[in-house]
Amino acid sequence: MDIPTTAFGDETEIIGDSPATTISADALPSDDVAAVDQLRLVYQEFKDEIGKVIIGQEEVIERLAICLFSRGHALLMGVPGLAKTLLVSSVAETMDLSFNRIQFTPDLMPADITGTDIIQETGAGHREFEFIKGPVFANLVLADEINRAPAKTQSAMLEAMQENMVTVLGKTYPLDKPFFVLATQNPIEQEGTYPLPEAQLDRFMFLIEVEYPSHEEELRIARETTGTSKPKLNHILSGERVQEYQDLVRRIPVPDHIYDYAVELVRKTRPGSQAAPEWINEYVGWGAGPRAVQYLILGAKARAALNGSYMARLEDIEAVARPVLNHRVLTNFAAESQGMTSSKVVSKLIEEMKEA
Repeated sequence: MDIPTTAFGDETEIIGDSPATTISADALPSDDVAAVDQLRLVYQEFKDEIGKVIIGQEEVIERLAICLFSRGHALLMGVPGLAKTLLVSSVAETMDLSFNRIQFTPDLMPADITGTDIIQETGAGHREFEFIKGPVFANLVLADEINRAPAKTQSAMLEAMQENMVTVLGKTYPLDKPFFVLATQNPIEQEGTYPLPEAQLDRFMFLIEVEYPSHEEELRIARETTGTSKPKLNHILSGERVQEYQDLVRRIPVPDHIYDYAVELVRKTRPGSQAAPEWINEYVGWGAGPRAVQYLILGAKARAALNGSYMARLEDIEAVARPVLNHRVLTNFAAESQGMTSSKVVSKLIEEMKEA
């Protein structure tokens, strides 16, 4: 794929995929330039705080931060024991935000999440219904093992994630802002679970795969997490500051060729379309929808800002393509029989677009 250039004033900057690429700040107002520089420092402080508790998993932490500052939700997929729950609770501890954990089980009911009306005495023998808020009323909600709850309960999360409100007995209640759902799922345990429907999977900005630590990281885990002391994390972000940075991310400029790249990549995932390669028609049953394009652009904006760049770059959109598309590209039986997973499909598409 040809690497375009863009001109700002007397400078011409290459917008490529190298980490050393520099982007001119002229595309942003001076106040936003200063805010991006500040966000980069805050992000580094955020990583340092999380690193006191979580060893390794730098890519997972970056993707969580991208979701947070993009107003997206994240689904963490990994086998038990990889500190998914600890990571989410640590993120909450570094921010001055309300936090609730919901442990999903097969007997969990929608009212257990959203809350319900109960009769309260108001004095003089009068009674009236009063709404008691459920655990979803928090800035950061950990939906632990979300695939253990039945579809009716999972649907209670759907409205909250998409509309930032819940409806109980015909009345709607707005959720506090910022609102961020981090869900965990175990990929190897299928007995007694209810796979998330595609409509709900699509509400998650990222599917974040949590991998095993490296040999060196596991040695550090053995040495540093088996003592008597537990590090205390500092609050480094308030809710108001998080919302300011979320607004800043929306203002990050995006070159036209990045929009073209995002649309082309998503359209290539759709079997039967003119843009799709022949092997996509063979292996893919269903491709990604327009929400994938939105999240590719937002993710690229957020990653650029977190790394101190003043414009979304090709390397940013390539970095977020897999977590955005992996759960939106559904492979068919032919792909499964040959070991072609959704992740491999997305990776192959990205490589083909690099070579084009």
